[in-house]
Amino acid sequence: MPGVKVKYSDEDLQEFKEIIEKKIARAQEDLALLEASYKNDANNGTDDTSPSFKSFDEGSEVMSKEANVQLAIRQEKFIRDLKNALLRIENKTYGVCRVTKKLIQKERLKLVPHATLSIEAKRKQ
Repeated sequence: MPGVKVKYSDEDLQEFKEIIEKKIARAQEDLALLEASYKNDANNGTDDTSPSFKSFDEGSEVMSKEANVQLAIRQEKFIRDLKNALLRIENKTYGVCRVTKKLIQKERLKLVPHATLSIEAKRKQ
């Protein structure tokens, strides 16, 4: 089939690489903030000396800590997926659907740069 692209050009790959690197940097900043929020609740104030609503505070503190841990885990997976996308760029296999072996639409990759499935394959799931 002439005219059917089976992989993205080096220029396209470079463009995707820049998008992904920016997303990784941003995601790592977000992860650092999340980790800081649940690792070092460096609150050396006098909050803990006030008896009022202490048990309610502790409960919500634990819940928000758990929520932040969950967000951090999700963020780590996102970063790992983005780094895997960079590997696919290096291998020049980036943007090829795992199922259909066709190129994933450029618009989809710009929105979800770690995508490994085309919309067509995703719908079939």
